[in-house]
Amino acid sequence: MRTIEYRTCPLCEATCGLELHMEGEEVVLVRGDKDDVFSKGYLCPKGAALKDLVADPDRLRAPLVRRGDEYVEVSWDEAFAAVREGLMGVIERHGRDAVGAYLGNPCAHNLAPIIYNRALLQGLGTTNVFSASTVDQMPKHVSAGLMFGTPISVPIPDLDHTDHLLMLGANPFASNGSLMTAPDLPGRLRAIRARGGRIVVVDPRRSKTAEEADEWVAIRPGTDAHLLFGLVNVILASGRVDLGRAEGITDGFEVIERLAPHFTPEAVAPVCGIPAEDVRRLATELLDARTAAVYGRIGTCTQEYGTLASWLVDVVNILTGNLDRPGGALFPKNAAGSANTGGTPGRGRGFRTGRRHSRVEGKPEVLGEFPVATLASEILTPGEGQIRALVTVAGNPVVSTPDAGRLDAALADLEFMVSVDIYRNETTRHADVILPPGGILTKEHFDLAFYSLSIRNVANYSPPINPLPPGELHEWEILLRLAAIAGGAQGSAEECAGLDDLIIGGLAAKAAQRDDLPTADEMLEALAHRRGPARVVDFMLRTGPYGDRFGADPEGLSLAVLEANPHGVDLGPLQPRLPEVLRTPTGRIDLAPDLMVADVEARLIPSLGAPTPGLVLVGRRDLRSNNSWMHNIKVLVKGRPRCTLHIHPDDAAGLGLTDGAPARVRSRVGEVVLPVEVTDGIRPGVVSIPHGWGHGAPGTAMRVAAEYAGVNSNVLTDASVIDPLSGNAVLNGIPVEVDAA
Repeated sequence: MRTIEYRTCPLCEATCGLELHMEGEEVVLVRGDKDDVFSKGYLCPKGAALKDLVADPDRLRAPLVRRGDEYVEVSWDEAFAAVREGLMGVIERHGRDAVGAYLGNPCAHNLAPIIYNRALLQGLGTTNVFSASTVDQMPKHVSAGLMFGTPISVPIPDLDHTDHLLMLGANPFASNGSLMTAPDLPGRLRAIRARGGRIVVVDPRRSKTAEEADEWVAIRPGTDAHLLFGLVNVILASGRVDLGRAEGITDGFEVIERLAPHFTPEAVAPVCGIPAEDVRRLATELLDARTAAVYGRIGTCTQEYGTLASWLVDVVNILTGNLDRPGGALFPKNAAGSANTGGTPGRGRGFRTGRRHSRVEGKPEVLGEFPVATLASEILTPGEGQIRALVTVAGNPVVSTPDAGRLDAALADLEFMVSVDIYRNETTRHADVILPPGGILTKEHFDLAFYSLSIRNVANYSPPINPLPPGELHEWEILLRLAAIAGGAQGSAEECAGLDDLIIGGLAAKAAQRDDLPTADEMLEALAHRRGPARVVDFMLRTGPYGDRFGADPEGLSLAVLEANPHGVDLGPLQPRLPEVLRTPTGRIDLAPDLMVADVEARLIPSLGAPTPGLVLVGRRDLRSNNSWMHNIKVLVKGRPRCTLHIHPDDAAGLGLTDGAPARVRSRVGEVVLPVEVTDGIRPGVVSIPHGWGHGAPGTAMRVAAEYAGVNSNVLTDASVIDPLSGNAVLNGIPVEVDAA
């Protein structure tokens, strides 16, 4: 008998509602949920491919242990015994800092890792923590933390109401949005123009988003901070500065006035490759618009001045009066609560970095982790604290992080490695033990991270659809059993349950200090019928900004309310939140944080006179490809080759390259050979290779991905070059040489 189930898609940040047609436990059809309060039926190719992912024969369904050169399926008890022996052996021989942990991008899309990774890291007790955040988004968290007090306080463009949108380094038509959760971004962007608004895209490539915009500005890679400071210069010189809702609660304006004269349109034009008159016009258009928002994303983060560019996006929004007003950039309010909804409104401890530094390269810690670009050095460099064991949770850093060839070699040098992952990929092929979580439809889903970055306040919960098959284990149970082992216990199911109780008990004890909530025991009793992630989400909803406070507000949110509303609950458009959203020690916005100012003076101002680089490399992404593991889904990779070298016709002619022929691309650290795609949709002097490819290495077991292998662009990226403020990898603006292969 065919049934219909509803679920939020977990494959990217858009949080689209899915309508799943089921025959028993099999997905036979995927449609967009027309009644979803947020996505209203929108569906991209990734969501439609969910049924292929669920049924993928290469997806691991039992633990694997390496024995010699072979992987053998074993029971969970055998697998955890092997973990206990290998992991604790390294700790006993070398200490806890000899263990490293890497948390991959899929962790942000899965409820269990968001909740329980912290317990795992606490159990490990290591300072050597790394994540995908430092190849993606860390600059935005640092700039938001320093300006507004918490790293999650990222102002989000009010797409549905703005009159003017300036986007830098973003391609939402392919990404579906990033640090900007919004289903059907193509429709929302088209609606801006349909109502008479204007969209300007600043990008070295004429992306699909740029094609649909009113204007494409072809900037030289890595110079967004220069352009943005040029806009600041024009805005200040115009005499039209309007701080809007930031008026009276902003410090540092005079510092911006002191720095801005260095960045006249004439000074930044030769650096950015954008005429001075266009710099003036872009700034004037922002000032003239009734409402406007500036948005910068991955292209502005994965560059040498990533944190400065991220900071200057919000500086421009503030100076034009567009911060915290409808049609500008606003702060979401997550139904499950976040750092900017708890505590004392308008004031907090603030944000800091550099509480410790990495052993080999002395890079500062940010958000409790070190730059993943330093991971290979920490493994390969002898001495006290050298990483000799690694725990990975999702992700594929051998494909996704800088100087990939060196990291690949480093992983082979480890004494022990354990991976929580559903595939044997380029990274997990080095693991001694692979622990695969149960399938997507066997677990609950709630977007804890992305509702703090959403263009509208909504909440939607997806309960498990299928039972967990015999022999499989829930992801949260795997993580807690690993945490127990790391803490010195056996890693039994009973210890897992005890840790789960300990975590919810700690949350309840802390919340019970609030005057508007019952005692911890009363809250725990009300939650007693749930276990695992569902229990934690219920607690967070009930104590969150819209919560029922365990019965004190009968109209408030709880998990039961979301379970009764399978299409979600609409909590309304974003609203102005200043000053209560701030968590800075002063209770004010820091427009010119000391770290930013020092970096402007030390690096950005001197770079104005730097010589123009030669050929440089940038990345790109495709709508059908979010994470590398999606390359094992045939429907997402079939068709024309996507892993090609984009090059401008003028550059191709000068280098003797022809469309479809192979080209060799070399950087300081590596080289690749791939087919040429000649296109005028890229700025002269720039070439582009998509990220996430380079499959089929010996020991992997992803047959479709190997068939469509492509090349790994991160063989070319240089791990020694990072953004110093955030530790983020520099994946764009890489100097390269290109010739016919």
